[in-house]
Amino acid sequence: MKIVVSGGGTGGHIYPALALIREIQKENKDAQVLYIGTKNGLESTLVPREEIPFKAIHITGFKRKLSLDNIKTVLRFLKGVRDSKRMLKEFQPDIVIGTGGYVCGPVVYAASKLNIPTIVHEQNSVPGLTNKFLSRYVNKVAICFEEAREHFPNEKVEFTGNPRASEVMGKDGIRGRLSAGLSTTMPAVLIFGGSRGARPINDAVVKALSEFADKPYQVLYITGDVHFKDVQNEVELIGNPKNVVIKPFIHNMPEILAGIDLVVSRAGATTLAEITSLGIPSILIPSPYVTNNHQEKNARSLSDHGAAELLLEKDLNSKSLIQHIDKIILDDENLRMMKIKAKKLGVPDSAHRLYKLMKQLIKGKQK
Repeated sequence: MKIVVSGGGTGGHIYPALALIREIQKENKDAQVLYIGTKNGLESTLVPREEIPFKAIHITGFKRKLSLDNIKTVLRFLKGVRDSKRMLKEFQPDIVIGTGGYVCGPVVYAASKLNIPTIVHEQNSVPGLTNKFLSRYVNKVAICFEEAREHFPNEKVEFTGNPRASEVMGKDGIRGRLSAGLSTTMPAVLIFGGSRGARPINDAVVKALSEFADKPYQVLYITGDVHFKDVQNEVELIGNPKNVVIKPFIHNMPEILAGIDLVVSRAGATTLAEITSLGIPSILIPSPYVTNNHQEKNARSLSDHGAAELLLEKDLNSKSLIQHIDKIILDDENLRMMKIKAKKLGVPDSAHRLYKLMKQLIKGKQK
């Protein structure tokens, strides 16, 4: 079996792709995988680190406003299609899967024109421009939120969930807590603002530190690398409570999550896939700066089902943050019910579901 995977730009597109590749390698030891991305994207670092063959094309995204740059983008797209066709003819894949980001556009489009089975995977409740464009050409569209279904041709849509959800299962929560410097006995709250952090969340947490000191729970607070020094400077002035552990970044998120009772975070698709698979209640502070406000819509898919509390950034401050945390973590029954509701929304076998969909398309092509 030969598979081409393409996805790039942000971790939200790349980590599901890597999770799928690991599932493919687990299920089929002889499978050959080629990843096509861009040289400037995060994928150019993350993919080779996993020892996965990587090739790059040059492509940029469209501007949503009228711009001369869009003419250049069209020319780059056409060249990207030609380059992708050459790579695909050389590799001869059985299927091509796009997990989002503008790099998928020329790669998946080229595959469809070469009559290679194709899938696009949409992580968010509101799809981006690339996946909406590609949905006209691919064989199947895999979704993670039922809310995304209406944006695609219904006969092509399959609900699979996010492959990243499968990777957080079966981890040792006690080991995760110890690795982060947390107690194994107190309830634990994880607060983070995505891989790079989020200044509004950092501001609220720093101002809440003195109140956290008196709480019967502990906090693991991830600032993001770019914000860590500024946060540390402020913390030196006001003090660091014993029950608050502050770190710039954590590399073992699946293990950490296994030992967490409540998550406070943005509403990126990968994060939501992870916490629902584990049944972790959450307080979601969606970024208002993303395309089509998709993070708020992601968040509402949980909060509308009682699995999360929605806290809009405009309403975020130290007082509202503490109130929302206390409402959940200090109420055992509320915490228990939210865990049950979050778990119901999880898709822990999502990577295998997407793998099965791949195999069905390949088998159909071979008949």
